[in-house]
Parts: sequence; structure tokens; C-alpha cells
Amino acid sequence: MPKVAGVDSSTQSCKIVVTDADSGEVLAERTAAHPDGTECPPQAWWSALQEAGEGLLDDVAAIGVAGQQHGMVTLDDNGEVVRPALLWNDTRSADAASRLVERLGAAAWAEAVGSVPLASMTVTKVAWLAEHEPANAERVAQIMLPHDYLTWQLTGLPAEPVTDRGDASGTAYWSPVTGDYRTDLLELAFGRTPGLPRVLGPAEAAGETATGALVSAGTGDNMGAALGLGIESGDVVVSLGTSGTVFAVHDKPTTDPTGIVAGFADATGRFLPLVCTLNAARVLSATATMLGVDLAGLDRLALSATAGAGGLVLLPYLDGERTPNLPDAAGSLHNLRRDAMTPANLARAAVEGMLCGLADGLDALREQGVVVRRVLLIGGAARSEAVRAVAPTVFGAPVTVPPSAEYVALGAARQAAWALAGGSTPPTWSLGEAVLRDDVDVEAGEHVRAAYARARIALHG
Repeated sequence: MPKVAGVDSSTQSCKIVVTDADSGEVLAERTAAHPDGTECPPQAWWSALQEAGEGLLDDVAAIGVAGQQHGMVTLDDNGEVVRPALLWNDTRSADAASRLVERLGAAAWAEAVGSVPLASMTVTKVAWLAEHEPANAERVAQIMLPHDYLTWQLTGLPAEPVTDRGDASGTAYWSPVTGDYRTDLLELAFGRTPGLPRVLGPAEAAGETATGALVSAGTGDNMGAALGLGIESGDVVVSLGTSGTVFAVHDKPTTDPTGIVAGFADATGRFLPLVCTLNAARVLSATATMLGVDLAGLDRLALSATAGAGGLVLLPYLDGERTPNLPDAAGSLHNLRRDAMTPANLARAAVEGMLCGLADGLDALREQGVVVRRVLLIGGAARSEAVRAVAPTVFGAPVTVPPSAEYVALGAARQAAWALAGGSTPPTWSLGEAVLRDDVDVEAGEHVRAAYARARIALHG
């Protein structure tokens, strides 16, 4: 019974799960915190992995890392970090993103790399670096992603930097269609082409740790979640963490010129069209703080209000927004009237507003040819009873809530088990019993979404 480990190096923390390689049964797990903010020294991720993994990784046969997407890690000729990594949620490169899109046109970017550059994506961050920190840019010899950096540390320096197609597809200078780097686009953004990690296949090994454990290719966090859930065609995942994501496995690449759907690759050799919002679980925690309650209290308030929150609509752009592309926006509350201004309606508006942005994402996937047969709800905010109750109505479809688990880390562990065993497909793991919520009120859902759309259009066009 070999054991494998999966690492989820997220914005907020490093989570490690150790599982049975054959069944996926979780045997142990541990977490260590990351610094808060929109930039972070990559060494802090490595320290957190070491802290969480101390004594936990001693006897694993293989380990995989799934990391937050898009982050820009820069190294010099000596392998030293040039500056703190800019994370996916750092929007300072919004102007650089706009200029890059203007240079080639949105449709050309979508055809080239599957996505239209936004402030979250790595290509815009390297453009910002070249413009605003030219001395640091001159020192850059290698650009990595967060999971690449941790894989590199695990395999022992001076190992060759590697990545996988899933995470590489989030840079906007690697093409899911051709499987090649678009160095011409990187040079357009940065002025030259520094070193880039070699892209490994889904079951290919990156190397070994100092203790002899195999290290798999790793991947991005959304690709890790898809692998951990074992989703297939017709499954659409709505993940409610720091960010909100809507994604599905697809058999062909997508090229959405509107930029709403990012045409990523997945961790199995297929594709992972994805819509991302910057604001998800933190909308609920911020609203709870505003109302002076905990999250359980927010649930009770939201469930005591009726659908539509008495007319209140919250546009939850508390940290700017990625989809729609409004990096400088702020949150806003609409239709304030005396009889609607209650704590219960505000709590309900927070839940509905967060979910409406993700429902727009579901529609965008459908427009790219993705079939939606089942919606799976995961992430920290999926534990909210109010979210579970409201989601089927807002989405207009039954919702399945898998057992609470660290699916990104489980996906990384499943990839490690796959690389350890070889073969053409990853091992089959059982997730356990899911909860089905099929109480869909179509009329109420249409009313809520129409009110949300009117508020968004009135304020942002």
C-alpha cells in the first residue's frame, strides 16, 4: 500500500494530504499559513510546505504540487529570486493587459493562446515588470509559476525547471492548441525571452526528492481540483474559494474572443475552459463582519429572507473584478429602500450577488459548446447552508455537493499516484457520498439574475 502526497499551495495556505495510492483514502493532512497580500516571496511557500510536511512526507512514494495559477516568479542567473512573486489577484498590471490586447486584438490573442490577457495573467505581469521595474527585469533569467517553483525545490537544485500544460496554459504565452510556448508574445510583453520551464506530459515525472520520492509534474489549482473530483464531460464545477471559478473538462480547445472564458488545458491531456471571478468566499466573510455576525449567523439571516432580498442587489466587486473585466471596480449595493434595508436582506443579497457572477460564467461556458449536465459545488463557501440552498435557484439547475475535502490537494496526490504507477489514465478513486440539492425555483432565479444584470449594466455598462 504505497502512500502519495498532494500539495495545494494556494493564496492563503499550503495544504498537504497523504493518501493511499490505490484507493485515494486520506490518511493524514496538515496546513501551514502563507503571508497575506497580492505579492509574496516564493521562499515563504517553500517554508510553509516544509512546515506542513515535517514528518508527514517521510515515507511517501510520490508527491505532486498543485499551485495557485498565474503568479509570476522571477529568478536571476544564480537561481535567486529577483523580487516577490506577483500573484493572480494583483491587479496593478491592468493597464499593461489593456495595451497588450490593443496591440494584437482580443480575437488574435484568443486564437493564439486560448485566452485574452487580463491583469491576473502572467504575460501582463511580466509586461508590468519591464515597464515599472526595468532594473529587476534586466536581472530576470528564468520565469516560473508558483507550482513550478515548489516542484523545482522538491527535486533539488540545480534541477531543470519544469511545468505542466495545465498551469502553462494560464500564462497567456503557451498555446493549448499547439502545445508550444509563444515566445513571440512573451517578447512582445517583456522585450526578450528568458528561460521557461520545460512542459511535461500529464503522467510524466519531474524528478525525485532527496529521500527518493517521485515528484510528479504538478499543475494549477483548478486543474488539480478537476483531477481530484474526477470530472468528465457534462460535469461543471463551481468552486467558491478566495476566487470563484466555473470550469469543465472539454474535448477541444476553446477560443473566446470576449475574454470571459479562459481556454486552459487540463491535467489529463484534455482542455479546461474556465471562468474566474476575483470575489467569492470573502464576499460572505466581509458581509458577516459588516453585520457583526459569524458565518453561521450570516447563513441564518440569508435563509430568513426571501429570494430577491427584498430588491437589494449586491455587485460583489470588493477586490476589483476579473470577470467582468473591471480591475478598478468596487462593490456596490443597489435598490436601497427603507423596507428592504434589513440585515437579512443584506445577507441574502451577498449570497445571491456572489452566485450571480458565477451563473454568468455557466452561461459563458454553454456559449463555448460546453454541455452542462451536472453542477458540482466545492470550496470553502460551499459549506454554507445558505449557498447550498440558493445556488440551485440562481444557477437554474440541480447542484451536487461532493463531500467536503481538499480537492486541489487530492488532485495533486492523484497525479502523483498516476506518475508512480504509469499507464494511460489516472487511478480511479471514490469520493464518497454527495449531497444533491434539486430545489430549483426557476421563476425566482430568473428574477434574481435579471435584477443583478440591470444593476451591473446601469453602473458598468
